[in-house]
Amino acid sequence: MDFKRNIIITGGAGFIGSHVVRLFVNQYPDYHIINLDKLTYAGNLANLKDIENQPNYTFVKADICDFDKMSELFRQYHVDGIIHLAAESHVDRSIKDPFTFARTNVMGTLSLLQAAKEYWESLPEGYEGKRFYHISTDEVYGALELTHPEGIEPPFTTTASSSEHHLAYGEAFFLETTKYNPHSPYSASKASSDHFVRAFHDTYGMPTIVTNCSNNYGPYQFPEKLIPLFINNIRHRKPLPVYGKGENVRDWLYVIDHARAIDVIFHKGKAAETYNIGGFNEWKNIDIIKVVIRTVDRLLGNPEGYSLDLITYVTDRKGHDLRYAIDSTKLKNELGWEPSLQFEEGIEKTVRWYLDNQEWMDNVTSGDYQKYYENMYKDR
Repeated sequence: MDFKRNIIITGGAGFIGSHVVRLFVNQYPDYHIINLDKLTYAGNLANLKDIENQPNYTFVKADICDFDKMSELFRQYHVDGIIHLAAESHVDRSIKDPFTFARTNVMGTLSLLQAAKEYWESLPEGYEGKRFYHISTDEVYGALELTHPEGIEPPFTTTASSSEHHLAYGEAFFLETTKYNPHSPYSASKASSDHFVRAFHDTYGMPTIVTNCSNNYGPYQFPEKLIPLFINNIRHRKPLPVYGKGENVRDWLYVIDHARAIDVIFHKGKAAETYNIGGFNEWKNIDIIKVVIRTVDRLLGNPEGYSLDLITYVTDRKGHDLRYAIDSTKLKNELGWEPSLQFEEGIEKTVRWYLDNQEWMDNVTSGDYQKYYENMYKDR
């Protein structure tokens, strides 16, 4: 079958990647979507059971650091677009093992860039109609001050609007022009990969785009991250570890809204541009934890406040940035994207999904999902 486009999505078995793969496979039946994933601990093909047999979907198990394999895939599938999500992304893991983050996030990105460059430059049309889209993080910008603008004082009730939350903790926000100032090995590795992507545009003319996104939440997130971890711990009456006093502030975005933004930017964004993607939705960690507790307890039929005693304050993370806040105004004004869900609606859908999909959670936390797919692909 001839397809209109052939697009590699790296990290497509992961949390954000699986939502992007699903959206593209379902929304663009005339596109061939190649899901490229190494299936490390955070990659789980169970995330894509609903579309795995679609005629426009192909899964390839490979390491983005394998340059020869990447070059082979570009030639084999006549790739004209890449959406690059594959990355090591957990800050605590980067503090313990920075080498793995440098290898995957920096050298893996460079491997993909060079493979794309060599293949696209070999074609008669060159870079025409091609696109290299690199997904990054707001953490590359460093940290913002935690201040309370006049007349706006947190914490809020759960009925507070997103605009109130967005202005609650300071008037400064990360813009696309904000100077990079990464503070962890993770954010340093992502900053480096961003620079390589932009350098390939400036040096070779490759049509690249970079986006920097705030914290995502929603279905299929690996349960080392705050929201699914706490949902699972509440379910099992386990401690809820909170760094420091829980004062750190993050901007939260529902993952399906992020996938929608990626779709819009891939198709309509301008080459060589950067777009920030955020939820206009800032929360202190301790406040978001209390919302999660309240929601899980209600859905489990527990008395109000039943799981508050599980909160356990632990030693703060090294180099823990105090506040991140994304300004997505450019994306809204130029391409018309904005979040579709208020946080309360998003967290309700998220908690319900994890409680309704306990088999998925149990397979992930036990590691059974890895054994299944290791056996499936061991000879490939």
